[in-house]
Amino acid sequence: MITFVDTNVLLDVFLPDPDWGLKSKKNLEIAFNQGALILNEIIYSELSPQFPEKEMLDDALRQLSIRIVSLDLEVAYHAGKKWQQYRKTGGKRNRVLADFLIGAHAAMRSEKLLTRDRGFYKKYFKELDIQYE
Repeated sequence: MITFVDTNVLLDVFLPDPDWGLKSKKNLEIAFNQGALILNEIIYSELSPQFPEKEMLDDALRQLSIRIVSLDLEVAYHAGKKWQQYRKTGGKRNRVLADFLIGAHAAMRSEKLLTRDRGFYKKYFKELDIQYE
C-alpha cells in the first residue's frame, strides 16, 4: 500500500500543532504500518520554510521513511484537466494549481491520500481513498 502524505499532516507533526499533532502522528503511523509513504516536490517546497537547512528537512523525512516521488507529465496533464473542470464549474482562481497537482499525483501514483483537507480532494478526486481518522 502506498500512501501520499499531504503537507498539513506533516506540519502537524513537525511543528507540532497543539490541536492536530498527536492525531496526525497516529495517522502517519497507521499509514506507515500499511506500506510506503511518499510525497512530491510541491509538498517538499511547502515544508521547507519550517526547516532552516535543507539537510534538516531531508533528515526529518528520512526518519519517517518518506520517499520523494517526482511529478511527471501524465500527472501534470491530469491535474490541468481537473483544474479546468474546477474553473468551468465556477471555481475561483484562488484555488491554486498546486492543490490539483497534489491530488492528481496522489490519485495516479498511490492508493491513499493522508490529508485533513478531505472536502476539496473528495470533490475533485472522487477516485482517491482519503485516509484520516
